[in-house]
Amino acid sequence: MPVRVLVIGGHGFLGGHIRRRLAADGWDVVAAGRTPRPGCVRLDLSVDRVTQVAKRLVEVAPDAVVNCAGAIAGDPAALAAANVTGPATLLEGLVLAGAGPRLVHLGSAAEYGEVETGIPVREQAPTRPVSAYGATKLAGTRLVRLARATGLDAVVLRVFNTVGPGSPATSLPGRIAGELARALAEDGAVRLGPLDVVRDFVDPRDVADAVHAALTVGALDHPVLNVGSGTAVPTRALVDELLAITGFTGAVRCDAAGSPRSGAVPWQQADIAATRTALGWRPRRDLTTSLGDLWKTLS
Repeated sequence: MPVRVLVIGGHGFLGGHIRRRLAADGWDVVAAGRTPRPGCVRLDLSVDRVTQVAKRLVEVAPDAVVNCAGAIAGDPAALAAANVTGPATLLEGLVLAGAGPRLVHLGSAAEYGEVETGIPVREQAPTRPVSAYGATKLAGTRLVRLARATGLDAVVLRVFNTVGPGSPATSLPGRIAGELARALAEDGAVRLGPLDVVRDFVDPRDVADAVHAALTVGALDHPVLNVGSGTAVPTRALVDELLAITGFTGAVRCDAAGSPRSGAVPWQQADIAATRTALGWRPRRDLTTSLGDLWKTLS
């Protein structure tokens, strides 16, 4: 059982949920990030030297490390710095520090890319990312797997589409909820892109529970584990659920520009059987709860 956990990116969206979940169990949680703030250790994996990271690890002396740091948007160079250079620097820093904590690294379903419609994707499925984001996240995952092969105690949790309180405006649920809030305030129509894609939506609090489980179980036999709801949800159904929650009765127009990246992956659903077995974990929040709590943070 870890006593002190270093959560890198601990004040971000997922990092915040993870930090609060671990602290609720009485663990000594140390948040780290690139933006200086009270109670947060400064650490920027994309620009700091390996020696600086190793020094910080020695100072904090964590029993476990959770890496939530990364970037979801930006040009390829920025994405590579955050999602490839960052994990590489952390892994080298762990070796240089002589530290032996368990590492839980957050990956992304974008690493899979397009999958066969109707078949839940397993961790052994081919990885064919269709975006620079997915490609860089996959490179980070492969670095962790290589380090694991040399003896590092590590696992990658491959997180599917998150929806819940605090969802950022850059996420699909966050964009939809934000557009609904705007339409309600202006008494106007909701303008959305195409709603044809199907996704696996998981609550960030369930992701935090999965991280907690990954830190407390014994030996981890799987280098990569899916973290999703295990349910395929049409985006149109998510919008309908939000409309019911908000009581919006105005016009909904689907004539805005959609995301080329989303269109390239029309269907995705996680197979979470391995995660259930390895971690004794299952998602506990349904979509209605997640969307209702998301809306509460905006209203």
